Amino acid sequence: MDTVLLSRLQFAITAAFHFIFVPLTLGLSILIAYMESKYVRTGDKDYLRMAKFWGRLFIINFALGVVTGITMEFQFGMNWAEYSRYVGDIFGSPLAIEATVAFFLESTFLGVWIFGWNRISPKLHALSIWLVAIATNLSALWILIANGWMQNPVGYVINNSRAEMVDFWAVVTNPYGLLKFAHTVISGWVVAGFFVLGISAYHLLRKNELEFFKKSFKIGAIFALLSSILVAGVGDFHAKEVAHTQPTKLAAMESLWETTKDAPMYLLLIPDPKNEKNAVEAIGIPSMLSILAGKEEIKGLKEFAPSERPPVMLTFVSFRLMVILGFLFIILSLWAVLKMKKPETSPLMLRILLWSIPLPYIAGQLGWIVAEVGRQPWIVYGLLRTTEAVSKSVEPSQVLASLLGFTLFYGALGVIDIYLLAKFARKGPETKEV
Repeated sequence: MDTVLLSRLQFAITAAFHFIFVPLTLGLSILIAYMESKYVRTGDKDYLRMAKFWGRLFIINFALGVVTGITMEFQFGMNWAEYSRYVGDIFGSPLAIEATVAFFLESTFLGVWIFGWNRISPKLHALSIWLVAIATNLSALWILIANGWMQNPVGYVINNSRAEMVDFWAVVTNPYGLLKFAHTVISGWVVAGFFVLGISAYHLLRKNELEFFKKSFKIGAIFALLSSILVAGVGDFHAKEVAHTQPTKLAAMESLWETTKDAPMYLLLIPDPKNEKNAVEAIGIPSMLSILAGKEEIKGLKEFAPSERPPVMLTFVSFRLMVILGFLFIILSLWAVLKMKKPETSPLMLRILLWSIPLPYIAGQLGWIVAEVGRQPWIVYGLLRTTEAVSKSVEPSQVLASLLGFTLFYGALGVIDIYLLAKFARKGPETKEV
């Protein structure tokens, strides 16, 4: 294996591990803020216990997420020096804002929240977790603005063989970046909603703290349903933006080989990339692909040289599975909302929700595969190829050694995260004060 492939594998593994922790942080912070605000408003001690219980799980996830995120940025200099040299003037700005503004705000007020119990007023304490929630999602905004520029570069000029920023506002308001932010963040809310639903279901099945977990279940169900519907709606807008900016990605997502007017969408489709066709095309919905893409004519993969096409099978399968899971989340969360007054009377639903906890995580990972693999062979779409972005002075053996090291390290962190979350989730909330 060469340096390019090994570097891609290393970044893919570290990014995938990091994204295990990020989605839950995005949504759970909002739910905890709501729970504590409910306590401040009503005086119901159950909501205070809920904020503390779910907050403990949030802190575990947040701490491990920070560890996995820091090492990713070092790879831009170690493995992708040519990329950093080419786009550092642009890519570095949003990341610097994220670190100095959003992350600083997030970590500062998380400290206030953790150590401020009984030291500041309940209203100020609730405000601190709201600021954590806002900063957490704001942090994602700047990171995804940076990634959105890689997908759809705007506001730049090429000078001395480098991309240099000339319009910061164009970068910040890049439609691709903003839609990617909305799609990614709301998918994180889905993760949090199903996380709360699944753990609540675990305790309801065991008749443990029924009133406490019925309240948690209700909050998780409503949040999961609204988020599932929102992420589907934003996904539709995002698909139109992909059709406009990355026609090769859209064609790979739908395994469309021939340029087609009023292109149908096939519910049953098996790609055959080797022969540049589809082995099976069945149950087609007339013009649906053109409608979803917002374009009458959709360019097929054959319009582009093979070297310009992304890996079709991986992009197609990842996209289809993500969409299927998205519809499943709407169905499951709607079921939960319909049963949320007496969820303990539906043990089948509770078991399904318990075992559904990993599914939104998987959907999020599939979404990143579509976004990043579907952009290939470009690291900056239309400007810089992935093969041109790798560090020239790094040997394959060096990348392989660090790849193995990162994989073992992150694997250990993943095991620790799951162990701690499971341990404290099973333990349940603090004993109710008499």
